[in-house]
Amino acid sequence: MSDQTPRTVNDRAATPKRSEAVTLETIAKRAGVHPSTVSRSLRRLPTDRAPSERSENIRRIAEELGYIPDRNAAALATARSSTIGVLVPRLTDLVLAEIYDAIEVEANRHGLDSFVVNTHDETREQLRRVRSLVARRVNGLILGDVYRVGTSLAAIEAFNVPFVLVNRSRRGYPSSTCDDQLGGHLVGSHLANMGHTEIGIISGGLHTSTAYDRVDGCRRALAERGIDIPESRIIALGFDVEAGRRGAAALLDSRNPPTAIFATNDFAAIGAMGVLRDKHLQAGRDVAVVGFNDISLCRDLAIPLTSVRSPHALIGRTAVDMLLKLLAGDECQSILHAPELIVRESSDPGTSTYSDGYGGDHKAPHDAPSK
Repeated sequence: MSDQTPRTVNDRAATPKRSEAVTLETIAKRAGVHPSTVSRSLRRLPTDRAPSERSENIRRIAEELGYIPDRNAAALATARSSTIGVLVPRLTDLVLAEIYDAIEVEANRHGLDSFVVNTHDETREQLRRVRSLVARRVNGLILGDVYRVGTSLAAIEAFNVPFVLVNRSRRGYPSSTCDDQLGGHLVGSHLANMGHTEIGIISGGLHTSTAYDRVDGCRRALAERGIDIPESRIIALGFDVEAGRRGAAALLDSRNPPTAIFATNDFAAIGAMGVLRDKHLQAGRDVAVVGFNDISLCRDLAIPLTSVRSPHALIGRTAVDMLLKLLAGDECQSILHAPELIVRESSDPGTSTYSDGYGGDHKAPHDAPSK
């Protein structure tokens, strides 16, 4: 019994109770170093050089003791934190939520935390949110809400915080996006192959590269087959179900209604299919319908929806990796991730689901045009 008592006392002295605060001094005493050495070791970011054996030992001791760093104090002391800021137009958007989920997982894997903020796709709100994130001393930004044109990015550059774009692109700035031009081209080629010459498009706002490029890619593919889509058949209302309903109603009530509708977002496509149902028409049989993104709901609809599959998780992970390169002082090129057209009954009735597309991704130069 007497042999065990001293060891029990020593262990209690060395390991603080959970209710006691573990400080840098506590860790320094255990590691036999100065508290400033502990501070430097625990401050290490993913972009810093590989840690020494001593630093790794300090980090292990801190973890064993349950040390919780004061991130605000660290940010004030070093003018940087282990945090990145992510700006999105709307967190309620399923696609953006999937991209952000991948960003968060990848950031955490590299020892970074992430803040996500809503900008409601408004430039003034974007700048206000950026200012707030910079005040938190974030290391970098991932922007998912940029416009194709405008001065907001120049204003953000003035904050001197590295940033990359995600989901949307802009000429001259590194971005991780789906190749939306190619995705739209796949849709146009598919509809032409199915014999359609009268085609309408329901688009999101053309201030976004996602909407513009998808529309442009589709029109180019059709033009290659001698098929023209007049401006009157391109209705830019938004990416949601209501936009799809309003757009489809306008197209189908026109003097010369289309035999096929391309909606640049799956939710808009679902809204369009609802209008067809209300008019006692059937998607695929009476009017072909194609969406974009291939959300999980597409395959489970009463009439499965043909859609362009975009690799959302890969897009998000790549954006983090690109930002880490910038933080390390390296350059990075934009990455265009290849889409895949998943053909289902809404455009090819009676068929089994099949793929008509590409795989992988490719780099785009910084000054590649965002059309």
